Amino acid sequence: MDFALTDDQTMIRDAAESFLGDVSDSAAVRRAMDSENGFDREVWQRIGSELGWCGVAIAEAHGGLGLGPVELALIQEQAGRRLLCSPFFATVCAAATVIAEIGSEPACAQWLPRIAAGEIAMGMPLYGDVGDWATHAQAIQARADGDRWRLDGVAAQVADGATADVLLVFAETDSGLGLFAVERAATGVELNPLPTWDRTRRFAAVRFAAAGAQRLDSAARIDDGLSRAASLLRLYLAAEQLGCAQQCLDLTVDYTATRKQFGRVVGGFQAVKHRCAQMMVKIEALRSAVHGAAACAAGRVETRQLAMECIMARLLAVDAAFYCAQEAIQLHGGVGFTWEYDPQLYFKRAQAAANWFGNAERLRAELADALLDDAA
Repeated sequence: MDFALTDDQTMIRDAAESFLGDVSDSAAVRRAMDSENGFDREVWQRIGSELGWCGVAIAEAHGGLGLGPVELALIQEQAGRRLLCSPFFATVCAAATVIAEIGSEPACAQWLPRIAAGEIAMGMPLYGDVGDWATHAQAIQARADGDRWRLDGVAAQVADGATADVLLVFAETDSGLGLFAVERAATGVELNPLPTWDRTRRFAAVRFAAAGAQRLDSAARIDDGLSRAASLLRLYLAAEQLGCAQQCLDLTVDYTATRKQFGRVVGGFQAVKHRCAQMMVKIEALRSAVHGAAACAAGRVETRQLAMECIMARLLAVDAAFYCAQEAIQLHGGVGFTWEYDPQLYFKRAQAAANWFGNAERLRAELADALLDDAA
């Protein structure tokens, strides 16, 4: 399998790096963190209408560009590098992926073109794997009401839940798991913003009380589709963590190349060089894993193999993001965790993201189970 980027993919990556470097620098991230919405609406509109990123992995038949996981992962890497504050992950990486993988044809035809055009932002809970979705769905009960549905219950952690136009949640029905779309402003929807460790991404608890909803899933697609969707979400998060880790290294190299101590620049000390080199080793291992998993996803490999590739990418991502953020703080000395410097922002993002879609312990257990099953 060829992991090398094509000319078009390189152009997408470079364009994302350039655009996000301009609109999501340190000052912009801090403004977004302090704003009411938690993101810059003008930047979000440009991402959808001007750049077309919202439709990168959506099929052309549904208004997208018809590219795929590799291209979306490349954008996600740059989004992580710049700590992009926007509904991009919840809407494009999570909601659009889940709808595309398990949605009925009418549901895909209705919602995916709107996402691709950047017309709507969607909020979605960020749980672990298929089993987690089924477990958390038990907290929300869905009952049929004519050609609509009514939801009762609580979605505990909904990414962008307080600002999204539409909420996408799993709920328990008489026949099992179902996927539902609920307008945020609908009657019976109560939003409670949550305090978060990582202020670059907002969450809310959402309570439903007979809230009107539309069912989106296709019974024929839900089992295999959920497994593939869970793998893709892990891939996109790993790509984001790759960008975070790379920026931690870049910040550290820039700082240690100018900071002087004991009459010489800090970066000249061998111990500092070794620690930066170890950061790079972890980043390059993660980059290979992310690109490999993305290539597998684009090649539509068997669901089980894709799951293993994405688990391995996520394991390396959790380790690399945390390690590099921690080292960036240490190598910045006493200022590394102060508000004026950026390493503390990446440390918080690494800590928060470490538990989405399964923490390291959970991921290792899943990988071990899969390998033992293959050996049996």
